[in-house]
Amino acid sequence: MRILVSGISGFIAPRVANLLINHKVLGIERYVTGRTLYQRDESFNRCFCDLNDFHGIKQIIKMFQPEIMLHLGALSPVSLSYNQPIITNQTNYMATINLAESCMQLVPNFKQFIFAGTSEEYGNQKIIPIKEDVLLKPNSPYAVSKVASNIYLEYMRDAYNFPITIVRPFNTYGRVGTTHFVTERIITQMLNKKKILRLGDPLPIRDMMYVDDHVDAYLSVLNNKKAIGETFNFCTGKGYTISEMVELISKNIGWRGKVLWNTIPKRPLDIDVLIGDNNKAKNLLNWKPQYSFSEGLDIIVRELRNKYG
Repeated sequence: MRILVSGISGFIAPRVANLLINHKVLGIERYVTGRTLYQRDESFNRCFCDLNDFHGIKQIIKMFQPEIMLHLGALSPVSLSYNQPIITNQTNYMATINLAESCMQLVPNFKQFIFAGTSEEYGNQKIIPIKEDVLLKPNSPYAVSKVASNIYLEYMRDAYNFPITIVRPFNTYGRVGTTHFVTERIITQMLNKKKILRLGDPLPIRDMMYVDDHVDAYLSVLNNKKAIGETFNFCTGKGYTISEMVELISKNIGWRGKVLWNTIPKRPLDIDVLIGDNNKAKNLLNWKPQYSFSEGLDIIVRELRNKYG
C-alpha cells in the first residue's frame, strides 16, 4: 500500500509511519532551518513541501500516487491560533482542501483519506461524555479550522463518494521534545525542581490519552472498510481537572512546591469539560485505550527524568 503522511515532523505522524513497515510510505515535511532532517531508525522516506504550496502538493500526489492519505499535519497550538488566525486557517483548512481534492482528481485508485480532527471541535457541550454526532461548537480559530475541514470532507464524501475517515483524538500526552502542552509542562517544571509553578485555571476537565493509544487509533482505521465515511472519538472516557493532574504528577515525582493558579493569560474562550464517548470506536474498530492516566504518567515521567537527569 502506498501511504502519504503529512505532518511527518510532528508528534504523532512519525510514530505511525515507523509502524507501517509493510507499506511504501512517504512523509511530507515543511523545511525548517536547523531541524534535524533524518533519523537513522526511520523506515520511511520524506519530501519537503509546505502544505500551503498548492502546486507543490499536487506534484507530490501526482508523482507518488498514494492509495491512502494520512493527513496529520496542522498548526495545532490552540493558544497560538488566537494570535495567528489567518495562517492557522490557511494551514489547516485550505491545505486540507488541496490535499483531498488532489487525491480525488489525480489518483484513480485512491482508497482512504484519514483526517486528524480534534476534540476541540466540540467546544462546551451539555451532555457528557461527548458523542460524535453532537452539534460542533468550536471556540478557537484552531477548532474552527478543523470544523471547516470536517465540513468540506463530508461534502466530498456525500457529493463524490470520496472515502474519508475523520479521527477526533482527545488530549494526548507523552511528548519528550516540547513543553508547550500542559502535562509535559507540569512534569518538566517539577523535574527541574521548580518550587513555584505558574498555571492557569485549575478547574477545566480533560480526557487524557497516552501517545501509544493515539498512535494505535490511526492504525485501527487504516485501510479499514468499517471506518470509511465515519467519524470516531479516540479517548479514555475519564476526565481530570488540571488541579487533579497536578496532584497526581506531584505524587509521582515527589514534588513539594507551590502552585500559583490563574497566573498565565486566559484564552478568550475555553472549554469547561472535554470527556469523550469512545463506544463507537470500541464497537466498530475493536479499539480501546490500553493505558490509564497513571500508567501513562509513569512512562513519560521516567522518560523526562532520563532526559533532564
